Amino acid sequence: MRAARFYGAGDVRVDDLEPSPVGPTDVRIDVAACGICGTDIHEYEHAEYTPEAPHPRSGASRPITIGHEFSGTVSEVGDDVTGIEVGAPVAVHPNIPCDECRYCEDGAYNRCADVLAVGLQTGAGGFAEEAVVPAGQVHRLPMDVSVWKGALVEPLAVGLHAVRRSELRAGDTAVVFGCGPIGLTVIRALDEAGAKRIFASEPNPARREVALELGADATVDPTESNAVEQITTATDGGVDASFEFAGVAPAVNAAIESTRRGGCVTVGSMTSGTTSVDLQGIVTGERTLRGTYCYGFPPRSFRTEFDAVIESLGDGGIEADTFVTRRVGLDALVEDGIEELRSPDTGHVKILVEP
Repeated sequence: MRAARFYGAGDVRVDDLEPSPVGPTDVRIDVAACGICGTDIHEYEHAEYTPEAPHPRSGASRPITIGHEFSGTVSEVGDDVTGIEVGAPVAVHPNIPCDECRYCEDGAYNRCADVLAVGLQTGAGGFAEEAVVPAGQVHRLPMDVSVWKGALVEPLAVGLHAVRRSELRAGDTAVVFGCGPIGLTVIRALDEAGAKRIFASEPNPARREVALELGADATVDPTESNAVEQITTATDGGVDASFEFAGVAPAVNAAIESTRRGGCVTVGSMTSGTTSVDLQGIVTGERTLRGTYCYGFPPRSFRTEFDAVIESLGDGGIEADTFVTRRVGLDALVEDGIEELRSPDTGHVKILVEP
């Protein structure tokens, strides 16, 4: 089996490995596609999430097979697995909660501080020809949906969860700061939720175009004009809900300033270091500031964001081809995938690796 493994910052190699055994509650998946995530790029640059020493829960350590946005076809099932059979098309839910902390006890699994992430902290990952994962981490895809589209379920679920966190109502106005892959999934979810008018602030012209395709009504280049001024003028004082996915400190305050008094600011970008926030604007305007992280889980829960996205895929309600702008093989993961997405001038949105 061939797999892309992370050895350290800037060091990813495609290795030949012996296939992992399938335990009694595991399934083996022949990987169809795996999306390159911003987390993968961050790890490639900074080496923060993969364990150097054996992980206390998984026992895995570098080199780690990476990739967590993936889908494929089940090729083997463990002796104790029920409900999933060989040949089933599935999307993989990469986060495994501890099931022991106060958050897991309350059912808020995505707030668990001891989550184990497939593709970062386990022996399996999606940038490989196959992956062995716990059966509880897979979601069945509709048979009439192309299996590669399952690789989009994870990022689309992030966008849907962010909109749910904001408590946006049909007819509200909204703005998204940062139109990378996740920001674009937020725009799509806003459009589906019935937002009356959607603004997008993004310096990359190619991504501004995709934002318009996915439902944005107007876009702003924050490097060329004052995004806050344009948005507040067009909305008589600010949008009802703003979303920050730019990953740069100034965007957080721009999101606050672009939101009407009494509105909600939802922050979902992962940034290093600290960010100075205009608390005066939060307090005097009675604005709500919320974080959003991942999506609801564990798998197979009733109406998780994963389930809702898969249902939309089955209904044909997701423009999968709009998100995917390149497909590469495993050997081209770094040069034509990660390095391409690291460029601030890239015209790509989501690059899929098809092993």
